[in-house]
Amino acid sequence: MNKFSVKNHKVNRFSTKIQAKQVKPVGPRRVLLFNKPFDVLPQFTDESGRRTLKEFIPFNDVYAAGRLDRDSEGLLVLTNDGKLQAKLTQPTAKTGKIYFVQVEGVPEDDALDKLRHGVVLKDGPTLPAGAELVSEPEWLWPRVPPIRERKNIPTRWLQITLYEGRNRQVRRMTAHIGFPTLRLIRFSVGNLSLADLQPGEWKEIRDV
Repeated sequence: MNKFSVKNHKVNRFSTKIQAKQVKPVGPRRVLLFNKPFDVLPQFTDESGRRTLKEFIPFNDVYAAGRLDRDSEGLLVLTNDGKLQAKLTQPTAKTGKIYFVQVEGVPEDDALDKLRHGVVLKDGPTLPAGAELVSEPEWLWPRVPPIRERKNIPTRWLQITLYEGRNRQVRRMTAHIGFPTLRLIRFSVGNLSLADLQPGEWKEIRDV
């Protein structure tokens, strides 16, 4: 077991709302794993001049298989293979996504049980999710800029596993149970993980 090993989570249901964007390859098949830094958009262009993937990725023929918000960090899979995009994003494929989440406060098990059984958000009930208290990851890199912590309020880390991908879902779920997300890092998508990639680094893989 390496330093990036994580706990396994089980859920009983899977979302039916995610639709993968089908991309027809226009050149050699490419699959990239990218550790997206904080404050970088998961796209190659932006009319407002914000940081994008163009700053890091030397190809323009790949697309993100699932989004990762600008203020979130971690694994972004980029590919021009529509079948792989479908495998990673369509709910029928049952592909789990693991996140490490720093929250404000210390959730008790009854709060985490709400996530495990599903909570009701404005856009409807969520599916059951894996939710566990964990230690701060040993592999964690400093965020730039650092998060804003309140001196008198402790923080804790959670490991959350989802099988659906609504807009800002993890943040909304932790806020719903009373523990706002301060930092959010996606560690893995299916069997693809960050491994030893540092923020801003990417690698191309063949066997997937």
